[in-house]
Amino acid sequence: MRTDSSPGTLPAREHLPATAAGTPVLDVVVPVYNEEKDLRRCVLRLREHLARTFPYAFRVTIADNASTDGTPLIAAELAARYPEVTNFRLERKGRGRALRTVWSASDAPVLAYMDVDLSTDLNALLPLVAPLISGHSDLAIGSRLSRSSRVVRGPKREFISRAYNLILRGSLQARFSDAQCGFKAIRREVAQVLLPLVEDTGWFFDTEMLVLAERAGLRIHEVPVDWVDDPDSTVHIVRTATDDLKGVWRVGRALTTGSLPLDRLARPFGDDPRDREITDVPKGLARQLVGFCVVGGLSTLFYLLLYSGFRQFGGSQAANALALLLSALANTAANRRLTFGVRGRGGAVRHQAQGLVVFAIGLALTSGSLAALNAATTSPAHTTEIAVLVVANLAATVLRFLLFRAWVFPDRRDPAPVPSPTPAHAELTTISTGDPR
Repeated sequence: MRTDSSPGTLPAREHLPATAAGTPVLDVVVPVYNEEKDLRRCVLRLREHLARTFPYAFRVTIADNASTDGTPLIAAELAARYPEVTNFRLERKGRGRALRTVWSASDAPVLAYMDVDLSTDLNALLPLVAPLISGHSDLAIGSRLSRSSRVVRGPKREFISRAYNLILRGSLQARFSDAQCGFKAIRREVAQVLLPLVEDTGWFFDTEMLVLAERAGLRIHEVPVDWVDDPDSTVHIVRTATDDLKGVWRVGRALTTGSLPLDRLARPFGDDPRDREITDVPKGLARQLVGFCVVGGLSTLFYLLLYSGFRQFGGSQAANALALLLSALANTAANRRLTFGVRGRGGAVRHQAQGLVVFAIGLALTSGSLAALNAATTSPAHTTEIAVLVVANLAATVLRFLLFRAWVFPDRRDPAPVPSPTPAHAELTTISTGDPR
């Protein structure tokens, strides 16, 4: 998608090189709130698993969401004892707030998170992050709803999970299978651009991040996981479901109005470095051609229906002009949004005015074709008129695409500046931000 105020696009994905010893490739964030009972056991288990199976340097970050029990002391003790473990304290609750804060400040190229109860089998961690390290994908999620997943949980939570994902598919056209499994990863350069667009600071954070990423065309990799429900979970189901439905409505409205600059998340079509050496190839040409052909086909059918209807009440020239005018307005609006990805109301009037100029050219072609047909025969058959108009419209369609691409909807995007690295994670200080949620 594209808006007129786009600051640029993401660079092509590349395989992450092996880094020097001590520089983490992966930063696994564990958000916690009053988890003094399980924190030490889970962090040590996660650290041991990564040290044994992960081939790169890693970091485990404890993100304390304003805990009021012994969690801060345990987190500080673990961070002091193990160099791979760090502690980050926030004075406001909210899993989304914790992830956004820690991910935004991390210096690791791959960022992940998992719930402190470690409900997900850790053997899925390396398959989760491998596509991000290799440059194949932008985000990765664990899925409890995949056919090959093995899940142990009660019928109530199973029903809620599946119903929620059905709501996402029906309302936001989500294609990923599991929005709220606490087992996700993202490449840092994607997070730096995507996270500022995500408003939620609680449990809906995951869903909003995935929906925006998917709508922007980013690649989401799904990993089937083995998952065992935590019977002692402190998640308030009714409150969380209510907040999630509010979030679905808010995100759906934003996507409908085109107020989100998702074009800044666009990736180049070819991520191979050799593709980027090819010059003078219009960006997005293949996708735009497909979109334009689909819109053009539907517009032609719409035009022919209008022409056939208007022809019953008037001459061929008047019917052609009126049908072409109405179909041209619909065609410009559809191409503006679907083919060239322009969202929002900015420039809509100008685009329609330019579209009418293109319409006038198409009218000249089709009207000239009808005039030539009438000059050749005094009473042409209706089927002959339709055939001539189809040929003329095909010629006008080719010209329309060229004018749309070069004049009406030119691609004026500039390359996005590469974000400067954030300060090292270890140098972060405590953030205090106000009232708890």
